[in-house]
Amino acid sequence: MEDKSTKTVAAGDGADDAIRHDVSLREIAAVFLRLGFFAYGGPAAHIAMMNEELVEKRKWVSRQRFLDLMSATNLIPGPNSTELAITLGYEKGGWRGLNIAGMTFILPAFLIVLIFAWIYAHYGLIPQVQAVLAGVKPVVIAIILQALIKLFRTAVKNWYQVVLLAIGVTMALLNVEEIWVLGGIGLLSATIARIREGQRAQTRALWLLPMGLPLLQQASTAAGISVSEMFLRFLKIGAILYGSGYVLVAYLESEFVKPGFLSNQQLLDAVAVGQITPGPVFTTATFVGYQLGGLAGGVLATIGIFLPSFLLVGLLVHITDKMRRSKLVASILDGINVASLALMGVTSFTLAQSSLLNPVHWGVFGLSLLLLIWKRVNSIWLMLAGALIGALFLA
Repeated sequence: MEDKSTKTVAAGDGADDAIRHDVSLREIAAVFLRLGFFAYGGPAAHIAMMNEELVEKRKWVSRQRFLDLMSATNLIPGPNSTELAITLGYEKGGWRGLNIAGMTFILPAFLIVLIFAWIYAHYGLIPQVQAVLAGVKPVVIAIILQALIKLFRTAVKNWYQVVLLAIGVTMALLNVEEIWVLGGIGLLSATIARIREGQRAQTRALWLLPMGLPLLQQASTAAGISVSEMFLRFLKIGAILYGSGYVLVAYLESEFVKPGFLSNQQLLDAVAVGQITPGPVFTTATFVGYQLGGLAGGVLATIGIFLPSFLLVGLLVHITDKMRRSKLVASILDGINVASLALMGVTSFTLAQSSLLNPVHWGVFGLSLLLLIWKRVNSIWLMLAGALIGALFLA
């Protein structure tokens, strides 16, 4: 009888070693709790840290599997990095792993934002941590770039995927919505694959699929327009929001500022708190909920905005493997993998433009990248060092 503690399986990717199958629920909780505490920098940085910790270091999944799961979660609404954490939890721990991974990844940000919200409500002050963040951001950019280099080797397999990557980067730089970048590149990849196989006619109907996406989103929005309860408003946002956490601002403005429940200044402060705290940017909802309904409001807002992610991932995990086994869907996923890297690349470029502003920033970035690539230093230690440098030299 084979010992579960030593059981491994080949990764199916020459760059990956054997994949572990002895991951306990306790390990899932510990890993995602730590990631939740140190996951600064937005979804791209969160995904890069998961890649480093779970693919490169712990060998939970292969790089190809990681890319497939990342692409699948990009197809559903909600916070993509949180949904990836939830999916990885299911991958190693089933339904209990799904819930544990999601809750432990969200918990640190929820508690920290709740503390900020209490301070804000009682004193109207936000602690000054900009200098610390200024030291952390160059490290975050280095982490994203390192992940992009590794994932590029797995995702880009031939010349036409290089072309698809260039198209994806161009679309992202032109501010095309993420869902259209992902869907468009995915379908273009499938079309090219079918043409190469001599199946042109079967590809034409594929291009009708994206036409329904705006209608679905409008239907969801229209269905929730009359809902007044805060929990249901956040539930609606979590169920229909595509794109980065920054898109959340527009939804919050529409749902809470326009009706007069929240002031513009409160919204800006909520966004600021979401930026200076680790974990999902969607915990901005915790801050808003606390301002509107105290502790109960903060808890309900958090549950409301994240609940759809748990439900959608629960449905998604059952079809991901079937999707990869289909040649047509596999070619779409390959295109979405490339598009996801394009979006991550543009995100890192945008972050670099706003974060690498002086020689100290560039020094931290360059040294971090060197240590990550050649010495494989744990990114958490680099982030702590960046925070210290920020406090000492950028205050």
